[in-house]
Amino acid sequence: MTPSRRRGAALAATLLSAAIVLTACGGDSADTEEAAPAETRSVTADNGTVTVPAAPQRVVTIGNTTLPLIDMGGKPVGVTEVGASEIDLIPADQKATYEAATSLGSSGDQVDMEKLAGLKPDLILAQLPDSEFEQIEKQLTSIAPTVFWGLDVEWKALAGGLSEAGNVTAGLTDQRAKFEAKIAKIKETYGKLIGDTSFVNVDRWESSDPGTFSVADFGCVEIAQDDIGMDFPKAAAGADPLGWTSLPFEQIAGLSKYDVITYPVDAAGKPKKSFAPVVETNTWKALPAVTSGRALGVFCPGNNSYGPVLQYLDSLDAALASLPAKE
Repeated sequence: MTPSRRRGAALAATLLSAAIVLTACGGDSADTEEAAPAETRSVTADNGTVTVPAAPQRVVTIGNTTLPLIDMGGKPVGVTEVGASEIDLIPADQKATYEAATSLGSSGDQVDMEKLAGLKPDLILAQLPDSEFEQIEKQLTSIAPTVFWGLDVEWKALAGGLSEAGNVTAGLTDQRAKFEAKIAKIKETYGKLIGDTSFVNVDRWESSDPGTFSVADFGCVEIAQDDIGMDFPKAAAGADPLGWTSLPFEQIAGLSKYDVITYPVDAAGKPKKSFAPVVETNTWKALPAVTSGRALGVFCPGNNSYGPVLQYLDSLDAALASLPAKE
């Protein structure tokens, strides 16, 4: 996850409490013993309250909504493009679902509206910068009911909103149960270790200047901080994220004050390509955490939906299990 895609928790409380209200469409309930099945539902998101089909059949996903919806079992008929590096990290069946959908453009502000209209969607789901959505909102809503979330929405709130609007609540329920069980297991298994240990999470982005790294306080590490309670450095309330600041390699030695270092690896457990220059430095190799086996590579395929988050938690669990006892 790059700094530009950081998701804050500022809107989490609002969206988590968003009302999803079923409304009957047609029929006189007075003439029947039971109310007629609802055909629409009202969803409240960043663009207000939107009436959507109760069981949408032709969903289009724009921006960051594509992979979370597919992760919960959704099958969009149209999508905007997802980066190859992200597609490479999802399961084969999800990749097939993505590739079966019609590509509508490289990004939210590049949507081919004629092609979109030709798909005859009954629901459009979008997450992209507010400024980009404002440019295309009227066109989208003229084609189909459109539900929009900005980039600051917390990932659990986005998953909940997508599941209700896209009618994939069963997938969310199963994933959320696994997530909660995994969090509970890690806290129970490593509670004492976590309480006695200072951690630091470091990263380096593909866009980073040569010879720099960051102390990252967003992305998957937010789950370790907020849901598990691990002690990682993070920015003060209202301040810019620590991860936005590039630090020169000369400051790697400063990591020695932490008990455990976590850093990004790929699915095979090798340092992420962009981070490899850090682990190749002599300063890194000399860190006490590195020489004592307390530098942990952790795999984070994404933190925008439960599927990739569960993979992160599995990797974190295995990493914590590998820690040598404190001397």
